[in-house]
Amino acid sequence: MRTEPTLTRLDRIFARLDREPVRPVLDVPRMTRHRVVLFGATLTFYLTIVLAVVTTSWLVRFDWQAMLFRPYQQWSGIHAFLDYWVVLGQRGPTAVMVAAWLGWRCWRQHTLRPLLAFGAALLLLNVTVGAVKYGLGRSGPHYATEVGSNEMWHWFQAGSDIFPSGHTANAVVTWGILAYLATSPRARRWLSALSAVLSLSVGLTTVYLGTHWLSDVLLGWAAGLLILLALPWFEPLIARAEARLLDLRDRWLAGARRTAPQAAPVPAEAPAVLTPCTVAEEEAAPVRETLSPSAARTTRAPVYLAPGPHSTRAERTPVTSAGSRRPPHPDRLPRGPASTARPVTGG
Repeated sequence: MRTEPTLTRLDRIFARLDREPVRPVLDVPRMTRHRVVLFGATLTFYLTIVLAVVTTSWLVRFDWQAMLFRPYQQWSGIHAFLDYWVVLGQRGPTAVMVAAWLGWRCWRQHTLRPLLAFGAALLLLNVTVGAVKYGLGRSGPHYATEVGSNEMWHWFQAGSDIFPSGHTANAVVTWGILAYLATSPRARRWLSALSAVLSLSVGLTTVYLGTHWLSDVLLGWAAGLLILLALPWFEPLIARAEARLLDLRDRWLAGARRTAPQAAPVPAEAPAVLTPCTVAEEEAAPVRETLSPSAARTTRAPVYLAPGPHSTRAERTPVTSAGSRRPPHPDRLPRGPASTARPVTGG
């Protein structure tokens, strides 16, 4: 008797991915000429912002004017709301929300590409933005030391990793990946506009709260856009990673099936051996079937008696020797053939 191995939740998920023999062909963005032009223009804008801050140009003076204006004091009524709105740019909560949505997309489309593309985008974000942050070492408005300076090269001071804005770049990548993975041109346009509004509003919120310069927001917006525009170059690597993961999954499932415990086979029944008692019982079976239940109970021998014919009590051989069965006693007088007369009391 063969039993099927018990499937775990992970097995059911991968079985869902392989339910269709041929996965649907998805619209994978290509590195077209239009995208190359946009990438070049964004990269030029990125380098221009860095050069303007390093040379302490008019952009740095504008940063100081916006900071000294203190927007959080001018419009204090929206401070509580913007404290929550800025969470849309934090990497932890937004990554969890978007990963949950993309996981559902993987389930429906029977592919791992959405999650792999999102992971590749976050990896590029951490590497590129983190390298520039710690390489330039610019201090934030709360840690500024000299009015009018660009606050650069402060590598060993607190708060010297704010250029470019991580909130803004993360908002561009996290919400922009939904537009990048959209399945229709209309959905891609709407999601692109929505991600642009969200990322710019999150960046301006950091300027309002005084945690970033305005130039930090502009550079963070350009850094996130560069990652989204460069993702088609990594699509072949994402496809190879997906094929590799599915191949490892198949090998793991094959090994699990080989090592699964099989049920022991049921042994065949041994042929019945007929004995004289068995033959006698089979011959008496029709007789027992014709009797009523009460008659069967009366004719059935007690279970404590040995099988075979039984003799009556009178016919049995005494167990002890002839005579009295009571054991001898030294004080007991032997019983004679005739008893003597008892004396009369008082005579």
